[in-house]
Amino acid sequence: MHFELTEEQLMIQKAARDFAKTECLPGVIERDELQKFPKEQISKLADLGFMGMMVKPEYGGSGMDTVSYVLAMEEISKIDASVSVCMSVNNSLVCYGLQEYGSEGQKQKYLTPLAQGKKDGELYIGAFLLSEPEAGSDATSQQTTADEKGDHYVINGIKNWITNGNSASVYLVIAQTDKSKGSKGINAFIVEKSWPGVSVGAKENKLGIRGSDTHSISFQDVKVPKENRIGEDGFGFKFAMKTLAGGRIGIAAQALGIASGAYELALAYSKQRKAFGKEIMHHQAIQFKLADMATKIEAARLLCLKAAWEKDNGIDYTLSSSMAKVFASEAAMWTATEAVQVHGGYGFVKEFHVERLMRDAKITQIYEGTSEVQRIVISRSILK
Repeated sequence: MHFELTEEQLMIQKAARDFAKTECLPGVIERDELQKFPKEQISKLADLGFMGMMVKPEYGGSGMDTVSYVLAMEEISKIDASVSVCMSVNNSLVCYGLQEYGSEGQKQKYLTPLAQGKKDGELYIGAFLLSEPEAGSDATSQQTTADEKGDHYVINGIKNWITNGNSASVYLVIAQTDKSKGSKGINAFIVEKSWPGVSVGAKENKLGIRGSDTHSISFQDVKVPKENRIGEDGFGFKFAMKTLAGGRIGIAAQALGIASGAYELALAYSKQRKAFGKEIMHHQAIQFKLADMATKIEAARLLCLKAAWEKDNGIDYTLSSSMAKVFASEAAMWTATEAVQVHGGYGFVKEFHVERLMRDAKITQIYEGTSEVQRIVISRSILK
């Protein structure tokens, strides 16, 4: 059992940490307040090769391992979770799904520019469209339809809470082709945002990760070529579940980063703030909070790295990714809340950052599978 990171992994971690501090920290409070999409930061991440980290070089990616991806996600999430979620969706869901299950033609046409994050010099990223107004945790209840019409499908329906909704050029859309077949009648399609019939709804006004653009996407008689279906007929539900299992590692790493960022701020503040004649780090009440934070974060980190290592080594990571996500997300919510408490009144003020991290932490318990869904996955696995 080895716990040391390789030289390359350490370099990637440092590059991500430096990027977060120099490129993400300036303006992070303003972007949060104004709900401003971090286009400049995402574009620079693309230049670093971080928008297609795990994609093979022959498809424009960086060819890195999942452990490196977790390290980068943690460092960026410490500073700006809105940037990291855009990065996570493009890496974990869109690029991964296409590389694993897309045809060679789909990889050449779509995966290559998505992995590079750019096409013709312009930002080019993807979005994953599964959730609907009446289908969140119950992914089998798809109301979006894809009717087969000879050499193409016609898609109609609405998707909700879509990260990168307005900024993406490519959508991976999950839709029902044959309701009589249940989950086996679901398909996954590559849809271009520019196609007739695709429309983007208003931006959601969110509690946290306010810089990421979350929208509903509507489809009205959208004609999709048959070659844009991913996998065999009826593969859509399996595609979504397999892709989300990997996505959970990314969100677990995001939660880990939020927790780490909040802890580091609380630790630094405890060494500066004085109460009753001494720095508050000398008070046992604060010491115990910091000790619990550090312990939960280390446990979350090990769970994230274990899931990433299993994925890199071809081991079934369904259980480990769910464990990592549920534990890291709950550790993030708890740690961020305690970090606000350590800061006292200043924790309630935006310029000290911890209140934003607390707001950002909450969504990690909800998207890409709620904590309740993760416990279903875990219990099913251990009770087999």
